[in-house]
Amino acid sequence: MKKSMFKVLSVVLCFALLFGGAVSTSAEGSVEISRIHCTVNGDTATQRGISWFTNVETDTVVEIYSLGLINVTDALTIETECKEWDGNYMHKADISGLTAGVTYTYRIGDGEVWESGTFTTDNGDNIVNFVAVADIQASSLENFEVGQATINAAFEKMPFADFYVNLGDFTNDSTNEEWDYYAEAMDGINAAQTIIPVAGNHDSNSGWFDAMFALDTTESVQTNNGVNYSFDYGNVHVAVVNTNDMIAISNAQLTWLENDMNSTDKDWKIVFMHKSPYSLGKDIKWPDACYLQESLAAVCDETNVDLVMSGHDHMYVRTKPLNDNKVVDQEDGTTYILAGTAGSKRYEFRKFILDNYFSQEILDVAVSQANGEYFANGNLDNLDETNKGGVFNTVTVVDGVLHIESYVVGDESGETKMIDELTIVKATGENTATFTGENVQKSNIADMAGSLASLAKYALGTWLPMFLRTLPDLLTEYAATGTF
Repeated sequence: MKKSMFKVLSVVLCFALLFGGAVSTSAEGSVEISRIHCTVNGDTATQRGISWFTNVETDTVVEIYSLGLINVTDALTIETECKEWDGNYMHKADISGLTAGVTYTYRIGDGEVWESGTFTTDNGDNIVNFVAVADIQASSLENFEVGQATINAAFEKMPFADFYVNLGDFTNDSTNEEWDYYAEAMDGINAAQTIIPVAGNHDSNSGWFDAMFALDTTESVQTNNGVNYSFDYGNVHVAVVNTNDMIAISNAQLTWLENDMNSTDKDWKIVFMHKSPYSLGKDIKWPDACYLQESLAAVCDETNVDLVMSGHDHMYVRTKPLNDNKVVDQEDGTTYILAGTAGSKRYEFRKFILDNYFSQEILDVAVSQANGEYFANGNLDNLDETNKGGVFNTVTVVDGVLHIESYVVGDESGETKMIDELTIVKATGENTATFTGENVQKSNIADMAGSLASLAKYALGTWLPMFLRTLPDLLTEYAATGTF
């Protein structure tokens, strides 16, 4: 409660002290500040990254306030960067020297024109709360506003989340116009939160993702099509995986993930990624996503990952706990959640997926936001119009208990309805770090060749027989609906 009160006070002071002086006009030659993000960048207790864009070249100035009043900028280390990016100017600031468990306000700009925001550093306790969304993937302001409404509903449900995760596909084509629409809809949300961004396949346009966010890229396999990175928050260790790496995932990144998960003694291990290994949607039929069932899932099995959250297929899916693609006891397996779409582009179930691309037995709950179809207890026939809408997920970790709630925000009603919940309980204090070396696995020609060979072997030996087996159903559906 004390942490929450300090955060409320800080936000109020931020508005009073900083927003009152902020100017960002659109007159010719004036400075416009947009695309604001505060990200995890290293130690979550003492470091943050802040990024923004301007329409003209300016100085890169950051000021940090404690409790909205005390300027602590000079006591910190702030490294800044500015460069031209596709007709605009990208600004980044890496901030270190912060104090754990403190809510800060910041203002960014050129020294005269400012925009402002807040963030709270990790206090190191064993209570962690976060929101997860995926796939806004919009092209118009109207559709970005659907995502905005979904995320606003998430923070109404969990107003004091430590951070929020966007599991990829921020825009549809990663163009300036779309990122401007995104900023118009999301800057107010992003300036008040710490975001954990995950690269989606629609974000993999020649360095755009890396340009948009101030992230720690020291261990990233590459940065052209996305970024992989990791961090601790309380008693949770998180790895963010880039599934744009070598079509699906490279051998180098799989090695990085294995080392990363073996380097922590935190009680909970969570992976965030974009493409989902398990789905009832249209993209699971291709080898890149299916390959994750074999490659990434094996690493999760070996390193005792508790939870994997992903996006990509624009529906909600949760598996039972799995090991070696088989259902196991909760404490022995990994739960996979396809987090639904926060936006308006939604996919229907492709029923031929079941028992062809994976066993129906492994699925626990699935919801198609396209037509409201609902899967549970082995039944795929229930329809409910109230399941149509943007989906968000809230996750709470308290010591050895992890609780997930998933909600849909009704398109017509605007009401928030729970569609799924799950509690995972485990013993704490049992994880040990077994990897202590330097975990830098850079992409090179040898790794690319080996990765392509691994994917080709899987595609020819495992995926192709599945695809050919389901091809008649796929063509029949295509003839009836026009959907391939």
